[in-house]
Amino acid sequence: MKISNSKKEFSRAQKVLVGGVNSPVRAFKKVGGTPLVMSRGRGAKFYDVDGNAYTDYCLSWGALILGHAHKEVVAAVHKALKNGISYGTTTKAEIDLAQTITQHIPSIDLIRFVNSGTEAVMSAIRLARGYTSRNKVLKFDGCYHGHCDDLLTTAGSGVAFLASSTSRGVPPAHVQNTLSIPYNDTQEFFNIIERHRKELACVIIEPVAGNMGVVLPKKGFLRTLRELTHKHSIILIFDEVMTGFRTNFGGAQADWGIRPDLTCLGKIIGGGFPIGAYGGRRDIMKRLAPLGDVYQAGTFSGNPVVMAAGVATLKNLNSRLYKQINDTAEHFTKDTNAFFKECHVPAHFSAYKGMMSLRFRQSEVYDYSSAQAASSGVLYAKLFHHLLKNGIYWPPADWEAFFISSAHTLSDLKYLRNKIVEFFKAK
Repeated sequence: MKISNSKKEFSRAQKVLVGGVNSPVRAFKKVGGTPLVMSRGRGAKFYDVDGNAYTDYCLSWGALILGHAHKEVVAAVHKALKNGISYGTTTKAEIDLAQTITQHIPSIDLIRFVNSGTEAVMSAIRLARGYTSRNKVLKFDGCYHGHCDDLLTTAGSGVAFLASSTSRGVPPAHVQNTLSIPYNDTQEFFNIIERHRKELACVIIEPVAGNMGVVLPKKGFLRTLRELTHKHSIILIFDEVMTGFRTNFGGAQADWGIRPDLTCLGKIIGGGFPIGAYGGRRDIMKRLAPLGDVYQAGTFSGNPVVMAAGVATLKNLNSRLYKQINDTAEHFTKDTNAFFKECHVPAHFSAYKGMMSLRFRQSEVYDYSSAQAASSGVLYAKLFHHLLKNGIYWPPADWEAFFISSAHTLSDLKYLRNKIVEFFKAK
């Protein structure tokens, strides 16, 4: 596979961009080799500057549920661009998108758009603290909620292998009010609530974790969180930046039948454009300026081009499309996991329908510690490059989730399975 143009472009990038990238995982540090420089995408595939085609299972880190350059999303963006790029005022498109989201997610009465998932989480925590007049925040080990200072401790994904899983440059004062406990540990959650219930402003969680690979909540775990936070007037925040509109209209909270106080969204709701949002109970959201005393603002929040892309994306989501994605993913994981079991391969796919990750052991992964035990950076790197040479693009880090879109076919997934089987049989 020829990648001479990617090498040339990445060399140029390293002279002007930190590490040649604008987000660390893109640098291929976990898998080695030269990062590919992409030029265009269509449907389930994208193409590098050398003209090589890849079936994309990264999908802009989960944002492209309709695949690359979906015709209706592109048309909506073109139409919005012709009318102007940014106004700094309210537009019809942001009202339309807000209305669609609040109609489909019952826990959201009012919503505020921002420009990233990080900004959404940061703002939701400020709002929770302002509403409760408390300072402490409880998160769960391995859950990544963006790069805001207060939460960059025992996070997953890109910071998982930094010293003590926390970035330098974060003063101790920023994390002294942050508590982090094991995901799925109901007893430890009881203990923390008993000790800190009068100080806790909020509990924030990925209802389905995606940044230590895909980890599903154990039966009753989310229900316990909801009951105890409600009992002690602690704000429960679901970070559904990754899971929002992923498998159905209502997000993971609909799948598990839990109604959080606040929800953070991103990725899919922007159709591939930078976006974030947070929303929830009316009485909490009304504490935001201009109605209340918690301040948050943004020049580009509600940008009309982004909103148009989001509206067009959500308009194309329906029960038939979700069934197609979810059934295709279930068939793939069931079939591939059967191969692993039959051939005694120490691996399995953990999955939340169209959102998956590969584990290098047969037993279940249920928290940060077991995710670490199921990790194999060296083996994943070899598999990554095997797939890459066969025209398949996976996330270049083994703790990142990978995704399928409505543009992926059963043939695409069959080919992926065959190449995975080929790799493990050759070991």
